[in-house]
Amino acid sequence: MNSNSGNYNNIYRTEISKIEKRLNLFIKGKEPKSLYEPCSYILNGGGKRLRPFLVLISAKAVGGKFKDVYNAAIAVEILHNFTLAHDDIMDNSPKRRGRKTLHKKYDVNTAILAGDNLIALAYESLLKDCKVNTKNIVSTFTKAVIEVCEGQSLDKDFELRKNVSISEYQRMIYKKTAALAEMCCSIGAQLCDASTNEIRAISNYGKNLGMAFQIQDDLLDIVGKENHFGKTIGSDLVEGKKTYLFLRALEKSNFKDRSELISIIKRKGITRSEIYKYSSLYLKLGVVKDAEKEIMKYTKLALKNLSSLKDGEGKNLMIWLANVLIKRNK
Repeated sequence: MNSNSGNYNNIYRTEISKIEKRLNLFIKGKEPKSLYEPCSYILNGGGKRLRPFLVLISAKAVGGKFKDVYNAAIAVEILHNFTLAHDDIMDNSPKRRGRKTLHKKYDVNTAILAGDNLIALAYESLLKDCKVNTKNIVSTFTKAVIEVCEGQSLDKDFELRKNVSISEYQRMIYKKTAALAEMCCSIGAQLCDASTNEIRAISNYGKNLGMAFQIQDDLLDIVGKENHFGKTIGSDLVEGKKTYLFLRALEKSNFKDRSELISIIKRKGITRSEIYKYSSLYLKLGVVKDAEKEIMKYTKLALKNLSSLKDGEGKNLMIWLANVLIKRNK
């Protein structure tokens, strides 16, 4: 870790505080309340705000300034919350970040409409910062929206399929998670009129960081602490999701253990009382360590892509963030 890590952490906290304030102001006073109160509820749900921070530091890494891309940073956070609102309905999730999900707080129809509105608000915010490369930036943003929807659809498809390969899983999480991180980095650089090589390097950083982030989410579902993680531990098992750990466990298991795992597919999930049984099986098969290695692999790939960028605070912040995310527990 860089000796300036404390300073970088302060920059992160300061900038995220600014993002929070701007998100509040973006919605404040809008009517009707029946639409904008639910929008405000999900936007004020906290979280790490990593995606807007990726926009900021990507701009900084190519010689831009934070102030040039605040609206774009807000746009990607609004977009992210649009995906959460609809994902939670599809997964019937009761909690998000320790609070009731939008459709549980209000109702399903309200959550769908709020989600629809959020995506339009995201474009509205993005366009405020588009001074150059507008067509390419909007195209990059739109492509990420499509990728996220495709990824969520694949995720739901996989719940119904008996056989899913790890390569298919990797494609799904690229679309569902990594494509959004890739887009954040790309538009941060594009808004500051970066070179093609800079945009490519920064985009690849975001893509690989996103892959590491999603596999770590899969891992934390098993080894995380609920009060830290903000979600119910073991929920992926309960919902019968084919995560990296589950698929790796299938690959490594003997006949008896494999039968236990296949029963999860047949039953489309497990009961909460069985979570410890299956998390113990994961530990026995060594798939927790396998997941940790995979996270490290993608993190190293992310960092490797930064080697062609000029040294400076923006690049150092990107290195710092990648190292921090490896060690996160929520």
